[in-house]
Amino acid sequence: MRVFLIASLSIAALMSVSSAEEVQKEDVAYGGWPRCIRLSNGTIELIATTDVGPRIIRFGFVGGQNLFKEYTEMLGKTGGDEWRIYGGHRLWHAPEVQPRTYWPDNYPVDAKWDGKTLTLTAPPETSNGVVKAIEVTMDPNKAEVRVLHRIENVGEWDIELAPWALTVMAQGGVAIYPQEPAGDHSANLLPARPMVLWAYTDMADPRWTWGTKYIQLRQDATVEGPQKFGVLNKCGWVAYALKGELFLKKYDVDPDARYPDYGCNTESYTNADMLEVETLGPLTTLAANGGQTKHTEVWSLHRVEVGTSDETIDAAVLPLVK
Repeated sequence: MRVFLIASLSIAALMSVSSAEEVQKEDVAYGGWPRCIRLSNGTIELIATTDVGPRIIRFGFVGGQNLFKEYTEMLGKTGGDEWRIYGGHRLWHAPEVQPRTYWPDNYPVDAKWDGKTLTLTAPPETSNGVVKAIEVTMDPNKAEVRVLHRIENVGEWDIELAPWALTVMAQGGVAIYPQEPAGDHSANLLPARPMVLWAYTDMADPRWTWGTKYIQLRQDATVEGPQKFGVLNKCGWVAYALKGELFLKKYDVDPDARYPDYGCNTESYTNADMLEVETLGPLTTLAANGGQTKHTEVWSLHRVEVGTSDETIDAAVLPLVK
C-alpha cells in the first residue's frame, strides 16, 4: 500500500510538472474584438485576432507591457475596403506596390489549434490570388515563439513575390541592426555590407546612430517625418529595446538568394506613431494553383537594459543571440 501511495504521488508530481510546461490556449476578447486567442506559457503571452488578420496584436511578458504598437482608434474594427494598420504583427508580400500590397485584412480568419501550434489562415485575396497564413508555436519552457509565415498562390497564373514579416513596435524604443564584422582594406576588396535608402531617408536625422558594429534607429513620438532603410543582414537577427525589455527576432539568411528592394532581407520604417522591424524572405516564383513560399522568424523576450554604445550592445545582446 505504501509503495502504491508513493508511486501515485510520483505520478501526480510528474503530471503537475507536465501541466506547468504546457502552453495554455484560451479564447478571449481583446481591444474590442470578441474572438481573439491568447497563448501563454506562464512567462510570456501572445494574443492573435481572428476577427481580422492574420495578425498578432500583443506580445509581452505576462501582465507586462505590450512590445507591439496598438492603434487604439482602429482596435475592434472589422470589414470594409479600407486598409487599416491596426498595429501588431502582420504578413505582407514584397515588393511594396499600391494597391496590391495593401490588401485590406479586415475579415475573419480561420484559426486551428492542434495543442502545440496555432494556425491563422486568411481568406483568398481575390485581386492577388494569394492566401496568407501564420503559424505560431510557443516554447513551453522559454520566452520564445516560432512564427512561420506562409503564402500560397491559389490563382490561375504564376506570380513572383517575397514573404514580408512586419512587426509594428510600440513607441519609445530603439531598433538595433547588426553589421558584419569589419576588416582591413588589403584583405577585403569587395563590398560586404549592402544598404538601401529610400527617397525620404535622411541620414542626418538624429534618430539614426551609425555605429561601427551596429546601426540603431530610435522611435521618437515628437518627430513626424518618416525614415526607412534596408540591408542584407547576414547576421540573421535584429532587436528592439523598450523600457528595460528586449524583443529579439532571429531568422534564416540565404546569401545566394535574390531578395527584393535591391537585395534587402531586413528593413525598418519609423514615424511618430511607431517603428516597424521587418524581415523578408527571398523572391520566389509561385506556380499557379498551389505554389507556396515560407519564411520563419523566432521571437524571444528578455529583461535587460541595453545601452547605446557598441560595447554595451555587445555585452547585453550578443549573449542572447548566441
